[in-house]
Amino acid sequence: MSTHKPPHHAYWRANLIVLAILLAIWFLFSCVFSIFLVDRLNEFKLGGFPLGFWIAQQGTIYVFIIEIIAY
Repeated sequence: MSTHKPPHHAYWRANLIVLAILLAIWFLFSCVFSIFLVDRLNEFKLGGFPLGFWIAQQGTIYVFIIEIIAY
């Protein structure tokens, strides 16, 4: 048995790290900001709309598009 790891092992390890970071960002915007912190964020306005509403309706879409481009 060889203890040498194939070259694709490093690629998949790096890929899983990137995916974990992107999923954490996704969870932060889609669940934490849009659901759990919406009342606190609604105290601020963005373009005349409550910030929590804006993040839930449009901000998460922008984040998803940025994540797709980044990946």
